[in-house]
Amino acid sequence: MTQSTLSNERWRLSVAPMMDWTDRHCRFFHRLITQNTLLYTEMVTTGALTHGDVTRHLRFNREEHPVALQLGGSDPADLALGAKLGQEWGYDEINLNCGCPSERVQKGAFGACLMREAALVADGVKAMRDAVGNAIPVTVKHRIGIDQIDHYEFVHEFVDTVAQAGCSVFIVHARNAWLQGLSPKENREIPPLRYDVARRLKEDFPDMPVVLNGGLRTAEDCLSSLAWADGVM
Repeated sequence: MTQSTLSNERWRLSVAPMMDWTDRHCRFFHRLITQNTLLYTEMVTTGALTHGDVTRHLRFNREEHPVALQLGGSDPADLALGAKLGQEWGYDEINLNCGCPSERVQKGAFGACLMREAALVADGVKAMRDAVGNAIPVTVKHRIGIDQIDHYEFVHEFVDTVAQAGCSVFIVHARNAWLQGLSPKENREIPPLRYDVARRLKEDFPDMPVVLNGGLRTAEDCLSSLAWADGVM
């Protein structure tokens, strides 16, 4: 399926990837509640796939479709391998984590700290895209800034660079990620939400699907955001 034929409806409503939460058992339960919502795995590191038990990390129930594999990593070759494995196992999408602020993830040089290295992210996206072809989309989940970098040009340049590498969809957690001083849980609650930044990205990249993430707690919140966003998470 090519970029031009992808339906934005696929991303209209999704459940976010959550460590120690959205495992295959949780996703199977979610699928009992909703038939069409896009589900995401917990983040799976490229190291776990390169050196660990691939079956344990990638197996899932066919009833979970549509389901996306989220990868954590920064080395393009390792990301390409992870994407290819995800495709072979039958996932409907490969997603790259550029939003997790945890210290453990930072030590692995991936997650939100990758927003400082847009060119490296672009290389990773291109490698994943080359690995899976046009069969399944390669997407990126990211923040709008890191630490005190909160000017719009920062996230605009990141999206522009990565889009040119073949990213199909940008999932925008509309908060900054604080890499020091806040826990992952606090990073989901304390940095202020700035939906206007995500909306401006959609205005500047009208042909690029943009999915809004962060603070969407009610159906009303979601429906209001869908007036301009291609999807909500």
